Amino acid sequence: MSDTYIKIDRFVMKRHHGNPILTVSAFPVKMRAVYNSSAVKTPDGKYVMLCRVNQLNHQTLLWGADSEDGATFTPRPEPYRMPETAEWKYFAPCYYDPRITWIDGEFKVLLACQSAAGTRVAMFRSADLGELKFQCWINQPDNRNMVLFPEKAPDGRYVRLERPNVADKGGKGNIWASYSPDLLHWGDSHEVLKTTDCYNYAFSGLGPSTVPMRIDEGWLMFFHGIMDNCTSREYSMGAAILDANAPHKVLHHTKHPLLFPEADYEMTGLVEHVVFPCSSILEDDGEVRVYYGAADTVQCMASGRLEDIIHACKNW
Repeated sequence: MSDTYIKIDRFVMKRHHGNPILTVSAFPVKMRAVYNSSAVKTPDGKYVMLCRVNQLNHQTLLWGADSEDGATFTPRPEPYRMPETAEWKYFAPCYYDPRITWIDGEFKVLLACQSAAGTRVAMFRSADLGELKFQCWINQPDNRNMVLFPEKAPDGRYVRLERPNVADKGGKGNIWASYSPDLLHWGDSHEVLKTTDCYNYAFSGLGPSTVPMRIDEGWLMFFHGIMDNCTSREYSMGAAILDANAPHKVLHHTKHPLLFPEADYEMTGLVEHVVFPCSSILEDDGEVRVYYGAADTVQCMASGRLEDIIHACKNW
């Protein structure tokens, strides 16, 4: 069969019937938007979301929200308190895209911080996501979209995925992986997935979006793909399976998006035509929940069966 025709033989991801699951109306003070927020299931079975919230002047806040069922989230009374140091204020006048990993018996939160110096990623630590404690910066500019694996590589090193910004590509680029002995010093970097690997929906850029989850085939991760067209830019969601022993190696990936902007709340907002995956949770019954931002305005959720997502990675 021609590579240009691949039969899409099933629906894989289904939007939650209550989408958007979180809007600014839920917050105790007036905000402009809540989107590109990450959710995690805690060891006690509850759900916590770290929300990117834009104030009326577009200044970003990081705000916690809690849920018993993973679908109905209640924002906390106040946002997270961020560092007050001069260094933080210089490197993080704007921060966004939180990513949450449970490793070494605690949560690690990676937060992209953008300034005139470029984008750095700050790492915070927390026992229960009640408060966040700044730990360190884990890169020099210019790099973002970082996610930390929840397990070390077979050789004992930590692993992360990332998207170095490439100036001549408008700040976009390809997905890379790096290794570290201590979460501070990173290297042994490898290119993982290129825009040309997903040219029909990610030719204009892509980046890692969710913390990889361990499956029998290796590691499953979701990524965002960017496609410029005549009048706008579209963000969609793809998936890839990485090698268990060498996480920088791709075994399979979707040649077609699993989710792309169709719903009104994805098509219209502060930034139109956006489905931006941020986190994923594998439930005990095999359901995979993906939390995503829509149109840079609201927070949403879609879900699918693990076996169907794997099928898409292998066959689409």
